[in-house]
Amino acid sequence: MHTFGYRANALLTLGVTILALMCAMASFSDNFNLPSPSAHVEVRNVNWFQKQRNGNDEVSLTLNISADLQSAFTWNTKQVFVFLAAEYETTQNSLNQISLWDAIIPSKEHAKFSIHTINKYRLTDQGSNLRGKEFNLTLHWHVMPKTGKMFADKIVMTGYNLPEDYR
Repeated sequence: MHTFGYRANALLTLGVTILALMCAMASFSDNFNLPSPSAHVEVRNVNWFQKQRNGNDEVSLTLNISADLQSAFTWNTKQVFVFLAAEYETTQNSLNQISLWDAIIPSKEHAKFSIHTINKYRLTDQGSNLRGKEFNLTLHWHVMPKTGKMFADKIVMTGYNLPEDYR
């Protein structure tokens, strides 16, 4: 007959196989979720716009950020990382991205928010390229599941301009 070791091995193998199958099914079921988040960002004020000693432009903005990311949450979502980036073009680089604000949303209850804040990270350009520059604000989010692959998406908001003169 079979010894205790053989029986324990068979039982453990069956348990791990069932667990792996359940994780695969959970990950697959997330493919049917079609999130439809919404966001709006308003630049309330340019607090300061100055040239640093080293010649780089630096900007501080007051922002109103409101978003509804509740549709990104499913039963398999652990948390959502969200950040706001300023994106613009210069002659040296076709795309410059600077993170202005970020947060971790731990649950669906916190996924609908509206905040009034100053940019958490400085908007600094290497050089004097920001005067009168048109830029986009892009809200990015990364859905971190309990099991399965990460999902990322964004909403691009266009039509923002920086002042022509330093303040």
